[in-house]
Amino acid sequence: MKMSCINRFCLLALSISFFSTSSAAMAESIKYPDAQRIEHVDTYHGSKIQDPYRWLEDPHSDKTKAWIEEENKVTQEYLKKIPVRDAIKSRLTELWNFEKMQAPYERGGKLFYRKNSGLQNQDILYVQDKDGSEPRVLLDPNKLSTDGTAFLAGTAVSDDAKYIAYGISKSGSDWQEWFVKDIATGEDTKDRLEWIKFSSASWTKDGQGFYYCRYLKPKEEDKYLAKNLNHEVYYHKLGDEQSKDVLIYKRTDQPEWFFDPYVTNDGKYLILTVVKGSEATNRLFYKDLSKPDSKVVELLTKNDAKYEFVDNEDKNFILKTTCDAPFGKVVSMDSTRSENDKASFKELVPETKNVTVIGVGSVGKHLFVVSLKDAFSQVSEYDFSGKKLRDLDLPGMGAITGFWGDQDDKVTYFRYSSFNTPLIVYKLDITSGESSVFFEPKLKFLPKDFITIQAMATSKDGTKVPLFITRKSGTKFEKTTPCYLYGYGGFDVSMEPSFSPTTLTWMEMGGIYVQAILRGGGEFGRAWHEAGTKLQKQNVFDDFQASAQWLIENDYTSASKLAIAGGSNGGLLVGACITQKPELYGAACPAVGVMDMLRFNKFTEGWAWVSDYGSPENADEFKALQAYSPLHNIKNDTKYPATFITTGDTDDRVVPAHSFKFAAQLQKSQAGDKPVLIRIETKAGHGAGKPTDKQIAEITDKLAFLAHELNFEEQATKELTPHSR
Repeated sequence: MKMSCINRFCLLALSISFFSTSSAAMAESIKYPDAQRIEHVDTYHGSKIQDPYRWLEDPHSDKTKAWIEEENKVTQEYLKKIPVRDAIKSRLTELWNFEKMQAPYERGGKLFYRKNSGLQNQDILYVQDKDGSEPRVLLDPNKLSTDGTAFLAGTAVSDDAKYIAYGISKSGSDWQEWFVKDIATGEDTKDRLEWIKFSSASWTKDGQGFYYCRYLKPKEEDKYLAKNLNHEVYYHKLGDEQSKDVLIYKRTDQPEWFFDPYVTNDGKYLILTVVKGSEATNRLFYKDLSKPDSKVVELLTKNDAKYEFVDNEDKNFILKTTCDAPFGKVVSMDSTRSENDKASFKELVPETKNVTVIGVGSVGKHLFVVSLKDAFSQVSEYDFSGKKLRDLDLPGMGAITGFWGDQDDKVTYFRYSSFNTPLIVYKLDITSGESSVFFEPKLKFLPKDFITIQAMATSKDGTKVPLFITRKSGTKFEKTTPCYLYGYGGFDVSMEPSFSPTTLTWMEMGGIYVQAILRGGGEFGRAWHEAGTKLQKQNVFDDFQASAQWLIENDYTSASKLAIAGGSNGGLLVGACITQKPELYGAACPAVGVMDMLRFNKFTEGWAWVSDYGSPENADEFKALQAYSPLHNIKNDTKYPATFITTGDTDDRVVPAHSFKFAAQLQKSQAGDKPVLIRIETKAGHGAGKPTDKQIAEITDKLAFLAHELNFEEQATKELTPHSR
């Protein structure tokens, strides 16, 4: 199966003398850094828009660096006055400290997998012979930097398991360098590839080289600007300098196309998945590798649906697609036929209404179809003819990933997790369908102590919005109960149940955790996603606000006890909601959010998001963007909830300027007594690969802030003491 990169202690003593300064008093004592307002006006479709903090878009200027330093000082001064902070860090660290393992995959008679002993900053890559011999460390990213910020961004193992190509990213950047390691010796070869971003690698069947994608080297001053266009496909021969790599395909007339290369199991074809920006549809091309001089065949070019390559039997391609099936189906297609001849599609697994196909694995000539029913996973197994063999028995309401392998494999692996269960890895016998636990962590809590239920809120237009509500047994649903409401709602991303030490700690503190399933995501098919995009983006915010109102109206919590949170597109969600209905929330935690919706397309990959957001260069879409842009809807003399903004100074996905400008404007406009703080992590990007110690430190600060601002420090301290657990 293809693995694509495209389509994400010692606690407090038992006897405690508790004292905390009130939130209002602490907020009144804050003196925010001076953020100079300049005269800068942009004109959009006849509308003049002021941008007084434009200077904060330059993260490298002395002025911006001084502002960052002062903001971090203010934030840390505030946080150090919160006594429960130490107890939170202690328990969070304890809950984080368990062994973690990713689902293995097999190549050349060896198993490869990543594992973490508990608190290591980065997962370690291991290799192990299938006969059960002791695993050995193949690559330890923790040794690549002193601060743990170098991380393993991707791997590709040759079919004979002689070599592994691997990508390293540093300080949270999307940019990667790729290297090659001799698996037997553990030594790196001389191969080194640069200027790679948003690319996997795929070896040829003979193990002599691999395909990958890269950009031309950008100018230093352009790294944060939207100029890194023209993804190009190359073949790298083992041992060659990168300058000798062979260009396989490029489209200078389509600078917004991304490519993802994959060599088929039989080695005959190079498949190119072609995506424009962040669109939820794609094109599919291929090159016949059995013919040295063959051209790339542009097979499916209309970009009218998803076409995801799964496997092939000679010229017949097995695809997961939404073509005439908004919830997804699996088909077989003769690759020599014209795309206009849709009659050549042979349906293997038909669409099922309200059951969304999110992934298809192919191992041992069996298809494992992973679907979402009511926003949690189910798995069905089929043969290549489309005959259903069985439904897999799963432990409960959770998320499933895995089913990686080749056509001659006899076993495969998958992993399961839920709100109260960390990743458990299962080994599956493909013929019998019997699965057994391959790896299960030892935990410092009892999963049975936590309960998840589903509920349904009703949005402004009558749309039903599913909610996952999780709590510790004994926590009551009532107006005094703190609630953490989380959402995303965008880019066809499905929010499945997942385990997090963050939410577990929150629930141990006495809070309830709620995950809202919002339009814009991929949980309920194509229409659900499109209903939260462009001119309909307000639906996402309406869904989230309706979720908050439902929790309040049904006495699960109250507005003063309700915190909302989200990251990236979810940070936009939080920013939009607190500027539209600030009275509905007690606290807000927008992380790495897209806050300036009139300039998001000017930075790094922001141009790629117009598929979901629309473009400020389009008059109608500009009007919609302006109407909800968090930065442009902050009003003077308005009481906003306590707000804790987080970002990283090296984030080159959602550049930190979004959070900087939002924080400066919100601090200026806050008329209430609630604090507006920003925590800016240094040498940290969008979130991927963030070292464990930095994650624990940031989450500790966020939970301490919420305990203080939602006024349940005393309860949280009591719940986190050993005798209370």
